[in-house]
Amino acid sequence: MGEIVLKRIDMAEDELEWQADLLPSLQARGFRVSCPRRTGDGVLVVDGWCAWEYVAGHHQGRRWADIVHAGEAFHAALTGVPRPAFLDRRTDPWAVADRAAWGDLPIRDFFRVKHVPRLARALRPLDTQGQLIHGDLTGNVLFADGLAPAIIDFSPYWRPRAFASAVVIADAFIWEGADITLLSAVADISQFAQYLLRALIYRAITDRLFREDEPVRPDNADPYLAAVELACRLAEAEQRRV
Repeated sequence: MGEIVLKRIDMAEDELEWQADLLPSLQARGFRVSCPRRTGDGVLVVDGWCAWEYVAGHHQGRRWADIVHAGEAFHAALTGVPRPAFLDRRTDPWAVADRAAWGDLPIRDFFRVKHVPRLARALRPLDTQGQLIHGDLTGNVLFADGLAPAIIDFSPYWRPRAFASAVVIADAFIWEGADITLLSAVADISQFAQYLLRALIYRAITDRLFREDEPVRPDNADPYLAAVELACRLAEAEQRRV
């Protein structure tokens, strides 16, 4: 059967069943994927634990462009997969923040979150189609010599593909010390600044929802500040070109 990784189940069982059906069916071109594994009698969850196929590799810092490209290949394979109903039932902080970033919840309800008013003022409509994406690629792409990148811990959302890439870029700016040269990895994405604004709103609101009882970070200790300023400058420059 090969090696497995045991994990506490961190999703609804119907979502795990959905992933167990979907992931092995993907035509993997340019990526590998870790799939849920069943017991001998076909069960996915035992006493709150589930098993996943072990995939060789490890996270490598500063490989953001490669992560973006692996995500693009993964999302190409997901084209045409129907929207799963369980997305509408999610109420976790990530789902709430995603809905706020895309206008499915009133953004003004989150103006208490630092940077959100400024980011929201720079938003413009996007005429793009959603599809199934992995919304948390940054730490979930593994690299091994001689093998395609492995994508793990699938976090499904229904958004434009470019949003997944923007989340990777946002994470790189916020937490991993990226500089502006990283934007070359997404130079082919039209109106990228608009996706980056939404990615930053998504991350900022999620962060705040998990830290409601903690003080707001001052500017001199705020990992979001430089990324927010960059995104707003990019959005202004894009708007001038329209």
